[in-house]
Amino acid sequence: MHHQQSLVLMGNEAIAYGALTAGVAVASGYPGTPSSEVIDTLLELIASGKINRPYIEWAVNERVAFEICLGASLAGARSLVTMKAPGLNVASDPLLSSAYSGVEAGMLILVADDPGPHTTQTEQDSRWYGELAKLPVIEPSDPQEAYEYTILGYELSEKIKLPVIMRTTTRVNHTVSDVKVREFIEPSYTPSFSRNPKRYLRAVMAWNRERHREVLETLDRVESLAEEFRLNRVEGLGELGIVCSGAAYTYVMEVLEKNNLLDGYMILKLGLIHPIPRRIVLEFLRKVNGVVVIEEIDPYLEMKLKSLAYDEGLQVKILGRQELFPRVGELTLDDVESAILGRELKVDEVILPMRPPPLCPGCPHIGTYMGLRMGISKAGYKWGEIPVMGDIGCYALGLNPPFEAVWIEHSMGASISMAVGLKAAGYPKPVVAVIGDSTFYHSGITSLIEAVHKDIDLLVVIMDNLTVAMTGHQATPEYELSISGRRMKKLDLEKVVRGLGVEKIAVVDPYNYKSVSEKIREFLHQPGVKVIISKRACAILEKRAGVKQVCWVDPKKCTNCLACVKLTGCPALSLLEDRVEIIESECVGCTLCMQVCPYDAILIKKIGTVKINV
Repeated sequence: MHHQQSLVLMGNEAIAYGALTAGVAVASGYPGTPSSEVIDTLLELIASGKINRPYIEWAVNERVAFEICLGASLAGARSLVTMKAPGLNVASDPLLSSAYSGVEAGMLILVADDPGPHTTQTEQDSRWYGELAKLPVIEPSDPQEAYEYTILGYELSEKIKLPVIMRTTTRVNHTVSDVKVREFIEPSYTPSFSRNPKRYLRAVMAWNRERHREVLETLDRVESLAEEFRLNRVEGLGELGIVCSGAAYTYVMEVLEKNNLLDGYMILKLGLIHPIPRRIVLEFLRKVNGVVVIEEIDPYLEMKLKSLAYDEGLQVKILGRQELFPRVGELTLDDVESAILGRELKVDEVILPMRPPPLCPGCPHIGTYMGLRMGISKAGYKWGEIPVMGDIGCYALGLNPPFEAVWIEHSMGASISMAVGLKAAGYPKPVVAVIGDSTFYHSGITSLIEAVHKDIDLLVVIMDNLTVAMTGHQATPEYELSISGRRMKKLDLEKVVRGLGVEKIAVVDPYNYKSVSEKIREFLHQPGVKVIISKRACAILEKRAGVKQVCWVDPKKCTNCLACVKLTGCPALSLLEDRVEIIESECVGCTLCMQVCPYDAILIKKIGTVKINV
């Protein structure tokens, strides 16, 4: 890349480009919408030969990714760690200690919040982590700023020798726009690491108190640096004030332009969220008659402004999330317009029918749930009588019809731990925990160690589709080759489970759901920890590799009994007036529908052949 050029980029792509422009050498993270495309983009650029960096790889979880990037920074390499909001919870332990150790080369922590939420178990506002960890938080408003703030984040990090948190929201991560980008900078550093016990060892409390004081003194310098980097700015000349940050700023500008009100308001656009830039905020509050604070998700800035105004004895009225906006859910343009104009807007709300996302056609999880249902029945229980503890991943879609299998889905790895909790409390019936392969490696492995060590009566079903499917098919520890081209040691999931001390293990193919059911029946009443690994590649990966057969319905045999639809819920099945049809372009030929058809009306057609109408 030469000089400056304009590219059409998603916000996450812009962050990746910004990191490369800043000379990032090491990047890691764990996939999680809406953050995944940052590392994906870096890996794609490596795979296409456009860049070459020492280490850009997915990690087994966010904590590990964070610690890799912190270590790289201490060795002199600029680093980037990425995650979605709950991922920062996983990484929060090293996050808080990183303020005490500080960094050498710049370290940027990208955390993507999900107002709505659209794809996240909690509608979490990660800005509070800045307060908790005593680290600066910056927040861009659009893809161009995401690019620029990424670069500034490294400069700020190196000036204060602390990691910098960059908080984004879904609308910034996934918005696509023109972004002006500059040349990528090749990393240039000599790896080194110096022994410094007072800085790096947390075992001595006197040192910890000293580092705490130094961190607070460092944060006091951030406000002046934010002014140097022009992270905050004031626009407009009106007597009414608007304070905003992130995507909310773009909503504000759109509303003001639409209503020809650009001259009527003074806007304080904050890029530095923590520590709050006191001087510019107080200056702003003294100039306006009233303030509306517009932000996603919590009333974070609103509370800061009210506190500052109180301390300074300012009488200016400050309204925000607590008074003017819904307490939950993503901001809308209508919300912003209503708050700015001070009147209720009449919006004709159309209630659309719910369309929950289904499991994909041929998804191996369909066969696993079919087997689970049949196996529990064979073991003498009704479906819905035995708790099925779920986890984070595609298989959580088993909560929808036709299975309605999952009773709880809490956090990564919690299916096994919470199942242990049920049994620890004396729950009398068997308990099943279902978990994906990537989630197992992320956090389930420690939960299983606990279950094995305490000899809990528990059945664990690991749904191994050989990828991190829900977030875009990223690598798991079962991969031999990274997208970056790095050769990796492939782990064998069965050997890992055996190595933890599990003795009762079965590996089954979910496309043969009866074999799954038989193992469920066999294991359910046995004492101790039992593990079934239901192993088959994600149907989308199978599709990409090339489908060799599909299923089709013989119209002469089909009685429209709907057994195939009701038992599998496969989206490739289409209802006609008097029979079922299979959408060939959707089918992967798993044969699960064929296995349950009582009239043998579903047949196999090899790809490249013509189906025969009998």
